[in-house]
Amino acid sequence: MNMVQQVKAKYKLIALDLDGTLLTDEKQITQETKRWLQYAIDHGVKVMFSTGRGLQTAQGLWDELGLDSPMVLLNGAEIWEGPGRLKKRVFLPRDTVRNIHAIASERGEWYWGYSVESLTGDKEWTPEMFERDWMKFGIGSHEQQKLAEIKEELLRWGTLEVTRSAPTNMEISVKGTTKESGVQEVCQMLGLSMSDVIAMGDSDNDAKLLKAAGLGVAMANGEDYIKSIADVMTATNNEDGVAQAIRKYVFQME
Repeated sequence: MNMVQQVKAKYKLIALDLDGTLLTDEKQITQETKRWLQYAIDHGVKVMFSTGRGLQTAQGLWDELGLDSPMVLLNGAEIWEGPGRLKKRVFLPRDTVRNIHAIASERGEWYWGYSVESLTGDKEWTPEMFERDWMKFGIGSHEQQKLAEIKEELLRWGTLEVTRSAPTNMEISVKGTTKESGVQEVCQMLGLSMSDVIAMGDSDNDAKLLKAAGLGVAMANGEDYIKSIADVMTATNNEDGVAQAIRKYVFQME
């Protein structure tokens, strides 16, 4: 027990993106990463997700790690105090969802949405879906120009936050709803400040959080822009980059 007390963590909260960060390309969490996450928890550090995923695809990972900490899902549109304890949901207006859906459909791009009830893709979309409340809507395309045009149109509305988790998609939520806003709320819940946070990510939807955190860590496999705005860089998601960052920056071990 003395060893636990002697080791002091520099940060009190680790905020982790999932895809391309915590998860390998095979969507696994390595044993080495699990070991360092547990080491952090044992030394009083909170470990949380800050992800574009919803509960439908993040719950299993939450359970796998046995975490009882808050979670920021859907790029901040859903915040949990802990397992089964919902703090907040931010819904897109239903008419906005209709309008976004129309743009994606008319242009022949694929799309999906996260509601309380489901993660629904374009193949499963029915008129009944417009009666549900959606927290995040996504549009995908293999043509960068098409995505850029759609993004420009959506941003002109002035009511939306538009980001991406991969070069082939865009993720749409209510303006001001971001991973940063979500982690700020978690900090308020825990009595922490953003300077207590070490955040890790690889994509555009991590940018604001990485800038606002006490330490923003870019994955070596991340987008060039993310690497340019982060404070430091760690190894790739396939090389235990998260574990290395915890060891080096949270516990200052070389």
